[in-house]
Amino acid sequence: MTTAGQRLTVARDAAGAFMLDAAMLAGRFGWSPEELRDMMRRGLVSSRVERGEGDDRGRWRLSVRCGNRRWRAIVEPDGTVADQRVDFIPLRKASARE
Repeated sequence: MTTAGQRLTVARDAAGAFMLDAAMLAGRFGWSPEELRDMMRRGLVSSRVERGEGDDRGRWRLSVRCGNRRWRAIVEPDGTVADQRVDFIPLRKASARE
C-alpha cells in the first residue's frame, strides 16, 4: 500500500486476497497500529469484500468495521483506491434475553 505523494493503492497476495496496511487503517480510525492489532486479537474487527457487478464490474468495495467505526474503500482493477471514507455507525443492539 502506498500513500506518499501517490494515490493510495491496495496490494493483493498470491491468492488474490486484499492486504491492508495496519498503520494506514489504524490511522483512519484514529488509533495506533498496536491498538488496532489488539482489537483484532480480541475479535472486535470484521471485514467484508464485495465484487462489483454491472457498471462496477472489476471494482471492489472493501469494508472494515470495529465498534462504531467503518472504513470503506472502492478499489479499481489496478488496486488504486478511487474513494474511501470512515463512517460512524450505530452499534448493533444485543438481543434482549429473558
